[in-house]
Amino acid sequence: MASSTIPAAKPVIGDEEVAAAVRVLRDGRVVQGPEVAAFEQEFAALVEGRPCIAVNSGTSALHLALLALGIGPGDEVVVPSFSFAATANAVRLAGAEPVFAEVDPDTFCLDPDAAAEAVGPRTAALMPVHLYGHPAPMGRLTQLAQRHGLALIEDACQAHAAQLHGRPVGTFGDAACFSFYPTKNMHTLEGGLVVVPDEERARTLRLLRNQGMEQRYENEIVGANMRMTDVAAAIGRVQLERLAEWTQQRRRNARVLDLGLETGLVAPRVADGARHVYHQYTVRVRGGAAVRDAVQARLRAEGVGCAVYYPTPIHRLKPYAHVGAELSVTDRAAAEVLSLPVHPSLTPGDLDQIVAAANRAVAEVGGAR
Repeated sequence: MASSTIPAAKPVIGDEEVAAAVRVLRDGRVVQGPEVAAFEQEFAALVEGRPCIAVNSGTSALHLALLALGIGPGDEVVVPSFSFAATANAVRLAGAEPVFAEVDPDTFCLDPDAAAEAVGPRTAALMPVHLYGHPAPMGRLTQLAQRHGLALIEDACQAHAAQLHGRPVGTFGDAACFSFYPTKNMHTLEGGLVVVPDEERARTLRLLRNQGMEQRYENEIVGANMRMTDVAAAIGRVQLERLAEWTQQRRRNARVLDLGLETGLVAPRVADGARHVYHQYTVRVRGGAAVRDAVQARLRAEGVGCAVYYPTPIHRLKPYAHVGAELSVTDRAAAEVLSLPVHPSLTPGDLDQIVAAANRAVAEVGGAR
């Protein structure tokens, strides 16, 4: 085993983040205060000035977005199965049912044709995921939603600053949701945010995140406590200032990997007009799960952190297995994907080590077959 490991992800918590947190703690206004308001306003610059509502996690963002759009018991929401479980969990938490559809084998995002086939009489919404930082095909999905009168919710939890034909993700749907978990392209330690196109919907979300209140003890609707703290928002404001720099570095790192990886590893495909922000740099390892797992083991032995996102599609997880969905493209993706380090803390030497180790691992595993 290598003595030191290049981490698969490396959250940045530097002196500026620490200073921002301490400043808020000393100020004393620590929950849903001026830092949250400032963070919301500053994040809005990424989404064409749309109203932004900060909450305590990406899952909460998805859950509240569904509630704000009136989606609940009796409704169905079309989602990809190849995603983190929170995509479907949020639908269930809202009282609705997820309907799983296939993904595009190149981008791993929701396939519009498969989504169209999944639409039924109870369908109320589509919820595509901008997986790994690659934009979903929002043009065709928007047309599908409009044709059937469906709400469109973007799960943009992995796609901060991604774009499609020059338009930022988060500006296509009736709502869009971001996550600020520590391993995301920017973080608030933990947190989330909902983007909506109008102030009326934004007010509903502000009520939902704060016990149904805008004024204290004047509860207007049934809500929850899903507020973001000012400590989290202050950290997020620091991170937001560096997001553009970090995004460019992720894209440069991805280019080095694109050029260096050899046959046996299929580099991420980028659709025409898409600006991929590489939350994950996810390759396909030809040969299926056994070969992929062997390559992963060899990489780790050489000190290269790597991970599988996601080894089990949502439709095969225990809470959803009864649905009985058959999704061959999704199953194959889950058996072949492997995410290599791409984060902005990598050095040129790290990138050389990742490329050399990956190529060597594929050659060794191929020779052992």
